[in-house]
Amino acid sequence: MIEEQEATLKEKLKEVFGYNQFRGNQELIMQNLINGKNTFVIMPTGAGKSLCYQLPALSQEGTALVVSPLIALMKNQVDTLVALGVNAAFLNSTLTKTETKRVKKEVMSGNLKLLYVAPESLTKEENVEFLKQANISFAAIDEAHCISEWGHDFRPEYRRIKSILEQISNIPIIALTATATPKVQLDIQKNLNMEEANVFKSSFNRENLYYEVRPKNQAKKQLIRFLNERKGKCGVIYCLSRKKVEEIAEFLNVNGFNAAPYHAGLESATRMKNQDDFLNEDTDIIVATIAFGMGIDKPDVRFVIHYDTPKSVEGYYQETGRAGRDGLVGDCLMFYSYNDILKLEKFNKDKPVTEKENAKLLLEEMSSYAESSVCRRKQLLHYFGEEFADYCGKCDNCKHPKEKFDAKDEMITVLKTVKLTNQRFGINHLVNVIRGSKDQYVTSYDHNKLEVHGVGADQDVEFWKSVIRQTMLYGYLKKDIENIGVLKINKAGEDFLKKPTDIQFTVNHVYTDDGDEDHIEKDTVSANAFDETLYTQLKALRKKVAKSKNLPPYVIFQDPSLEEMATTYPTTNEEMAAVNGVGLGKVRKFGKPFMELIKEYVEENDIITAADVMVKSSVNKSKMKIFIIQQVDKKMDLEEIAEMKDISFEELIDEIEHICYSGTTLNLNYYLNQIIDDDKQEEIMEYFLTAESDSIDDAMDEFDEEFSEEDLRLMRIKFLSTYAN
Repeated sequence: MIEEQEATLKEKLKEVFGYNQFRGNQELIMQNLINGKNTFVIMPTGAGKSLCYQLPALSQEGTALVVSPLIALMKNQVDTLVALGVNAAFLNSTLTKTETKRVKKEVMSGNLKLLYVAPESLTKEENVEFLKQANISFAAIDEAHCISEWGHDFRPEYRRIKSILEQISNIPIIALTATATPKVQLDIQKNLNMEEANVFKSSFNRENLYYEVRPKNQAKKQLIRFLNERKGKCGVIYCLSRKKVEEIAEFLNVNGFNAAPYHAGLESATRMKNQDDFLNEDTDIIVATIAFGMGIDKPDVRFVIHYDTPKSVEGYYQETGRAGRDGLVGDCLMFYSYNDILKLEKFNKDKPVTEKENAKLLLEEMSSYAESSVCRRKQLLHYFGEEFADYCGKCDNCKHPKEKFDAKDEMITVLKTVKLTNQRFGINHLVNVIRGSKDQYVTSYDHNKLEVHGVGADQDVEFWKSVIRQTMLYGYLKKDIENIGVLKINKAGEDFLKKPTDIQFTVNHVYTDDGDEDHIEKDTVSANAFDETLYTQLKALRKKVAKSKNLPPYVIFQDPSLEEMATTYPTTNEEMAAVNGVGLGKVRKFGKPFMELIKEYVEENDIITAADVMVKSSVNKSKMKIFIIQQVDKKMDLEEIAEMKDISFEELIDEIEHICYSGTTLNLNYYLNQIIDDDKQEEIMEYFLTAESDSIDDAMDEFDEEFSEEDLRLMRIKFLSTYAN
């Protein structure tokens, strides 16, 4: 009987799915399941997990029960199976009573081969009673990592699956996941009473994927440039919140891309339509929440972008795995900002203590991955318990290596500290000991009396964290599977302490945060910095133009505007006007010589111009700008304008500055005359005319705080409107 079923497997593989041969462990997994044995499958996204239970379901009598956490995934898989001629259905909250009744009838008749259920539906008593009467061949638990509280997507209802299945029937179980660290693997097996199960683990290495992390500065401009190079290709963009999903989808459509949003807050019909449009190639780009997930099975996704930093390495790996399932190149780009990590920590504040601590550890791992300059592939595979050489050649860290340093002494310090603290602590405590902290945990264990206490005080926390993580990556330390976060020394580490050898580690990336993803950060990686040669030439030209007009250079264009020109190379009026702090008014007044210089430089150096990174804004900001200009023209008090728009006075001044720096003249005399007398105004105007910069801090020092910051900002607007616009 079993031999017949195995022969049927091969026939059905070609007949139903169109494949001539199995991939990797697929055939062994299916045979194990058909033999009635519990089976645990750890296989990366895109390696053919679903087939491992779909095909056995067709070769056996009865209905296979598939537990899946995502309604989107169920629908996608059922639609695909039905299109292949397989009788499959799902049972979840989206069905009407009539549809539910029809599905149950199909199961009872023995015609339905696969029944997908959400864990919430499985826990309903009426469904348990119904399944007890049905002929269930086996149970498949997809996304099994949801069982583990140590995993990235823990769902308490998954914990009840085993007890419910025991009520239904004594059937074999196949549990499948794409993202199980050794700790999560152990937890899944314990929870499902599957310690004896045969485990099939495939390599996590997706050779066709290119991994890249960029600092989240001017993210929208980076995004447009990235997408312009992949026009017409399909991809997924993940965001942290529903609001951001809507914003980015609208932003992409305004800029000529075919994009649609996807998150749990959309009406069910809209969400399904957007998913279907993406699968059917009517939409190129889907923008989705990280929290909700997608559950899509589309082979030709050419890129996956994390616009916001993900909440775990597991989630990141699983989501990047949606790219390149057809084996062709897939680009995986993440915009990293420590601000995103802080936001995610706030989201976790109301969770139970243990869950909150677990979530924090996952975020620390994510942050470490982003900031590390070690081969991305090596880091990802190590995270899932797999070793890899130092160089993959298909990630940003391998293509643009950072400098290295001799780390022998630092590694000895780390390994000694792990030993002397009895291998019972995690990375944060070890760093505190090495740096000489006297916090309550260090002193309560008398670790302030150890010989290693304080030996690394001359280096910062991030340096020592990086050294510890690289010591792990190179196999001298290991994580304690039983005690989350605890590090232990292994044989290679012991051998190194007995006979140290030279070893080199890489210097971490340093990403600064100015709190605004669309403004320029001062410390960015060199690959994304402005063209310094052009910037120097633009500064020289600005000085020359300013001198001819008898004005301070900053009145012509500010430094950030010149930096942006040296990044986007604007050569037309429209491109130049799109630069922050310029606008058409300034283009007409000062732009010509700058555009001529840039055009000549671009031609000489064969450079991509601003046309490739032009970013159009949605209309909201323009509406605010028009409203403010209209009210100022009507001589409306600024406090009233702020009140009408429900913004603070400071926010209103910010808006007015943006308008003014873009070259629009605003006459604020009617307001300024009420608060500053004429002589004082003249004195301030004279100051700005001769000052080296328009810094408000410098102006405050000059006038010995005689005027408030708001007064000086408003006078600076008057000055720029008079001389610059």
